[in-house]
Amino acid sequence: MAEEEHVSARLRLTRLLAHPGTSILGIVALTAITIMLALNANGYLVFILALFALNVVVGVGLNILLGLSGQISFGHVGFFAIGAYTTAIMVIAGFDYWLAFIVSGIISSFVGMLLAMPALRVAGPYLAMMTIAFAFIVEHAAIELRDLTGGHNGLMGFRSPEFAGRIFFETEVAIAAVLLAGVSLLLFLQLSRGRWGMAMRAVASSDVAAQSIGLNPFAIKTTAFVLSALLAGLAGALFTPLQLFISPGSFPFFQSILFLLAVIVGGTGRLLGPVIGSLIVVLLPEVLSGLAEYRLLIFGGIMMGVLLLAPKGIIGGLMGYLSAEDPTTAKASGKALGDFLSGLNENTGGLKVTDLGIKFGGVQAAKDVSFTAPAGRITSVIGPNGAGKTTVLNMISGFYKPDSGRIEMSEDIAGRPAWRTARAGIARTYQTTQLFEDLSVRENILIALGTGHLGWLLGRPPRDAQIALADDLLAFVGYKGPVARRSGDLPHVDKRLVEIARALATKPSVLLLDEPAAGLMHSDKEALSLLIRKIAEAGVAVVLVEHDMSMIMRISDEIIVLDAGVPIKTGAPSDVQNDPAVRRAYLGDSAYQGRERSTPWIRGGKKDVLSTRSLTAGYGAAAALDSLDMDVQPGEMVAVLGANGAGKSTMMRSLAGLHRPVSGAILLDMVPIEERPAHQIARAGLSLVPEGRQVFPLMSVRDNILMGAYNRTDLDAEAEIDRLLQRFPRLRDRIDAPAGVLSGGEQQMLAIARGLIANPRILLLDEPSLGLAPSIIAELYDVLADLRDEGVTVLLVDQMATLALAIADRAYVLESGQVVKSGTSVDLQKDASIEQAYLGAEVAAQ
Repeated sequence: MAEEEHVSARLRLTRLLAHPGTSILGIVALTAITIMLALNANGYLVFILALFALNVVVGVGLNILLGLSGQISFGHVGFFAIGAYTTAIMVIAGFDYWLAFIVSGIISSFVGMLLAMPALRVAGPYLAMMTIAFAFIVEHAAIELRDLTGGHNGLMGFRSPEFAGRIFFETEVAIAAVLLAGVSLLLFLQLSRGRWGMAMRAVASSDVAAQSIGLNPFAIKTTAFVLSALLAGLAGALFTPLQLFISPGSFPFFQSILFLLAVIVGGTGRLLGPVIGSLIVVLLPEVLSGLAEYRLLIFGGIMMGVLLLAPKGIIGGLMGYLSAEDPTTAKASGKALGDFLSGLNENTGGLKVTDLGIKFGGVQAAKDVSFTAPAGRITSVIGPNGAGKTTVLNMISGFYKPDSGRIEMSEDIAGRPAWRTARAGIARTYQTTQLFEDLSVRENILIALGTGHLGWLLGRPPRDAQIALADDLLAFVGYKGPVARRSGDLPHVDKRLVEIARALATKPSVLLLDEPAAGLMHSDKEALSLLIRKIAEAGVAVVLVEHDMSMIMRISDEIIVLDAGVPIKTGAPSDVQNDPAVRRAYLGDSAYQGRERSTPWIRGGKKDVLSTRSLTAGYGAAAALDSLDMDVQPGEMVAVLGANGAGKSTMMRSLAGLHRPVSGAILLDMVPIEERPAHQIARAGLSLVPEGRQVFPLMSVRDNILMGAYNRTDLDAEAEIDRLLQRFPRLRDRIDAPAGVLSGGEQQMLAIARGLIANPRILLLDEPSLGLAPSIIAELYDVLADLRDEGVTVLLVDQMATLALAIADRAYVLESGQVVKSGTSVDLQKDASIEQAYLGAEVAAQ
């Protein structure tokens, strides 16, 4: 009972603090108290209070930049200096102070926009370096432009501000600074509660997802940068009459660090974060001033302690301790949804794709892709790994610019940026969910309403009608959890549902779904199938990419099959299942005849090199592997087969220690290794050649091979490399070339050579044929047959079942993470059920 009362009290506190009236009242009270202190304090304390208020103003600007839009700046002292120098120069020239105050803000904003335009096209350390360079440029400009700035001597002798006939002395300037701090806090409050604030947080969370709902990340980040520069410039304009003398030494680079530190210590994205941070950064050194040379050491230690104990800042840490999640769920009225669905029924155009093509580095990823996705129907795009399915979705949604072809709705939209494509009526979801993780579930939907049109910068928060529609959409897709929950904390299935609801909130004509069933349990897949059908019936043209072939065959109206980026079949599900070209694409070309062993392989009383016992692993609500039992004996080549999404790569990553299993055991030479990290497993003798080669592109071929021998102490490097080059002669002429310039087949050979030089107990090959030409595949598989005959123990995963069975001794067939068939390769080559695992259950002709 006491625990329930405690939670209830925390929930009441959470709701109270979330109410805008509480925040406004707190800002007004804080401003009034600080003004009273300034009126009754002595001269030095007044100066400190003014500095505190100016730090708050700059901190609010940085809070907009860092806390909302996720951009970091180490150069904000530059904008502070620009505001101060602009004001000083204009006042000395005879202009009114308040005009200079306004102009300083305008100039700082303009410079901020000029800096943002190139700076925001980079990210991470490059953005930070550009802002550092900006701060140094401003500092040295103040030194070199002596006729304007006074150089090292600085500027002084300017008049004090006046207002209503009253001259501003130190107390009046301090009060003005406090009022500016209060106004800036109100600005942040209104901005953060409105659509622009949500958009900034959305862009900070995921640029890609932001574009998919019509937001322009560059414009939003630039706006944040301009607002941040404006507040820093206005603070600098008040610093001039407070200091009465400015020089380059008044704006050291270290001050930028303190500005940023104040925001981080207080709590980024929190309304009062800059206030608490500025109290510590400005006032704490004064409290420690009596400790002479030790004060900076103590100050630094306190800062480190705060950051270690409260990584989300002081306010963030307190809120995490005091607040509780609001359990309110979506209250679906159905009224808003009815009007919304009626609007979707007006979408009659659908989508037409004609001769779409794109190359990456000379590799043709898609070519001559054409199909029509009518409104109200489900059009599926399928194909084996590397077929180009997601590439096609990326071109349609504007994330890739096609080299050729047309994407038509009411007009050709090929080549438009993603955010413009979204505004044209195309919405999408992703293989890996791309929610705005720091926004609540409801906010994820609200920001998508309007498809990127945000309105006035300080516009009002979402209206009741928008909230009702957001809740109706969440109920429509089947989300039943709290709407205030942080979306990053959702279970996997709920993330999928919220992402679909967010896509629907843009009121799309076309909905692109990229593997929406990945990681879902069977019951969830059934519910998802019904949802997708309901969306299509509402008038949306649904384009579905999915690896669950049973689901595809059950709900699709038409299917387009891609292989190596080229359409090979378009038709109804039953036609696709029975097409010989589709079977070859999924199962491999039966024309390849692998070399049989000279003597048949006989399993006997040997200890397993590798085995699993009830191995379960996954990424979401459903297990990608479910109680997997599998074993490999010394010298044996075992294949693991299955369609995309069957769990093959998850198995390989789990065996290699790259993904921690949920339960079960992995035994290498009868020793459990499931708890070991990847590098220890590699040292124990398991060598993984991962899907996609994963060579080190800037290192030479020789160095790539030698990296595989990192754990060997008995290596004769030149002799070992020579033996490997005899096995892979294509690499001999490229031995000193960077691995990144090799062809796909050469990179695959290099990856296998890197695995072999480790002299492993077992070699794991994950999709070695992926993306390779047929002639290269045949050459590669001949090498694998040689390895088998030489007694190398191999566990082979390849979607091309015919290829793998041609050289393997035994095989396991996976479906939904479970072994559905196992046996010798000879037996499985004759088993018709393998086709069902790849192409789904037979469907009736339509």
